[in-house]
Amino acid sequence: MNGKNIVIIDDEVEILNMLEKFLSREGYSVKTFNNPLTAINMLSADTDVVLLDVMMPQMSGLDALPKILEKNSKVKVLIMTAYSTLDKVLKAHRNGADTYIMKPFDSLGAVQKKIEELLKS
Repeated sequence: MNGKNIVIIDDEVEILNMLEKFLSREGYSVKTFNNPLTAINMLSADTDVVLLDVMMPQMSGLDALPKILEKNSKVKVLIMTAYSTLDKVLKAHRNGADTYIMKPFDSLGAVQKKIEELLKS
């Protein structure tokens, strides 16, 4: 067990389940939310990394990002998107995201590698 706490926010239940199973097997403590508003309310100070989808019906990940950082300014944020444009990536970085990854993922190992890079930074 590596003791690192990860929150995953995505409206796609399949993505949540897949990432939760994989990351839990890798030793992370994982909480998942399909609604960013609920996730923001439940976010704790001991969360190390948030995996945040951009396109969600309740609130976009880009709008949720500042609220997440307001609640926990030390958390690392990995933006997940299938609809990457340079504008969205730049806006995410300006709003405090640490990095991003494209969906569909090349592999779950690629997601884990991004998380490990964030935890080292």
